[in-house]
Amino acid sequence: MDDQENDDDLFRCAICGVAEGDNTNLTSQTNLQTNATVRCGHMFCNSCIDRELSRRREFPCPICNTPVKKVTLSTRSLDDVQCEKDTSWRRRVMKVFNKIESDFPNLLEYNNYLEEVEDIIFSIVNEEANAEECKTKIKAYEEAHRSAIVIRQSQRADEERAIQDRIASEQREAERRKREWKEEEAAIAKTKRKFKQESAEVLLGEREEVSAELKAAQMQGYRNELKRQRQGKSSVTNFVSPRVREP
Repeated sequence: MDDQENDDDLFRCAICGVAEGDNTNLTSQTNLQTNATVRCGHMFCNSCIDRELSRRREFPCPICNTPVKKVTLSTRSLDDVQCEKDTSWRRRVMKVFNKIESDFPNLLEYNNYLEEVEDIIFSIVNEEANAEECKTKIKAYEEAHRSAIVIRQSQRADEERAIQDRIASEQREAERRKREWKEEEAAIAKTKRKFKQESAEVLLGEREEVSAELKAAQMQGYRNELKRQRQGKSSVTNFVSPRVREP
């Protein structure tokens, strides 16, 4: 029961206690904003925000005493803000610390490198005491290794292009096989219809027998016979007769 009450308190104004969506004032529903800083995350209604910020540039959260500023307030939840912040900083940090496993003599050193990068991202995103130090470290590393960073970025771009080209080639090959399969199915259906038609004509006395090609296709399996015929046509097309010297 206490946990339920605590959860409900998370969605109330930390100052006046009004709940999200409350419309008891009969004019409009209450919308809450989150103080989107790691050490707070509490919510405040627009009325309390306007009243407090009209007196001063910031005010303390009555629950955790964290400063509440206009720039830190957001209509999104703290989790949403933190997720976006993590994605943004991760992209920026990985662009600078862009070494790969082959750049290290062994797997242990590579894992230590990855762990260091994760520690930097965590400290900045979660506003740890060493966050500013980590930002300075990123800038210093980028300036000291700018050439190597650019080279690795170029190599990464080339690798990504090669991967995209391979994917495109595989997609084209898959489409080609799909077209061939459809053409083959259509040819089989056409051959079966023709076989039935000629068989009916034989029964009606309109022809003596079914054609040899259709008999072979029916006996050997339509798909195998069509492949054999296609290969035969291909070999005839590719055959080049020898040149004969004129007398």
